[in-house]
Amino acid sequence: MPTFTALTTLKDKSKAEALAEACETLIPEPTGVGVFEVEDGSGTFEVGVYFIEAPDEIALALLAAMNGARPFAVSELPETDWVAHVRRELAPIRAGRFFLYGSHDADSVPEDCVPLLIEAAMAFGTGHHGTTQGCLQALHDLDVRGFQGKNVVDIGCGTAVLAMGAAKIWPGVVLASDIDEVATDTAAANVNCNDLAGRVDIVTCAGFDHETLRAKAPYDLILANILKGPLISLAPDMGASVTKDGYVILSGLLNEQAEDVKAAYVAEGFGLVDHLIVGEWSTLCLQMQP
Repeated sequence: MPTFTALTTLKDKSKAEALAEACETLIPEPTGVGVFEVEDGSGTFEVGVYFIEAPDEIALALLAAMNGARPFAVSELPETDWVAHVRRELAPIRAGRFFLYGSHDADSVPEDCVPLLIEAAMAFGTGHHGTTQGCLQALHDLDVRGFQGKNVVDIGCGTAVLAMGAAKIWPGVVLASDIDEVATDTAAANVNCNDLAGRVDIVTCAGFDHETLRAKAPYDLILANILKGPLISLAPDMGASVTKDGYVILSGLLNEQAEDVKAAYVAEGFGLVDHLIVGEWSTLCLQMQP
């Protein structure tokens, strides 16, 4: 069954939300409507509308014009077996001592590595994105320098790749959290697949807003592979939740966004340890200054 998408952008959040609400009344009825802030610092909002049959492009054009938006770009997406596609396209990845793979590549796991199994159906966060690779490399580099995480938390954990990486190389229990219940369910499944039950504890919450996370603070290492805006907003909580010489590893950043995030953390008392670049993506490792 084909899928149709209709996408437009505009600068005003309230108008974007009004346009999205109006799109819900379209015929044929959309299967989903969303408003997303474009994470480039421009204050632009994208409205996405999704259909299983061809939309009424005239109605879309009228709604866009009424709300001051650019004309919708309508596209038809072909049918795709996404699990098969992921299995074809996502080869195993090495990041430092870590080796990320799907079960279809289980025979290719080398002996001199820390293996992390992520199933193809759970592709987000498998390590093929430059931000995940950068975070795992930063984790590896800290370990090589002699740091041993005794109290580690992964904020915005997604599939829990980073939390599992920490649990694989250091003893103790690693905490992981995400605001999205689907993400925490996926993370729990990945933890079980990697025989880490009892070694990675997962909670659903925004930021540090959970009694378990507050009770375990301060942390000697905080991992956060999210986005520029949330990282900057979380900087004060990060500073309050880390030990006096603890580390944070931050990513989800385009290279041009790294300086703004670094400045927010320097203002909270952190100093830069390393800035890793993988393609267009940056990962920052910072340490709280005593």
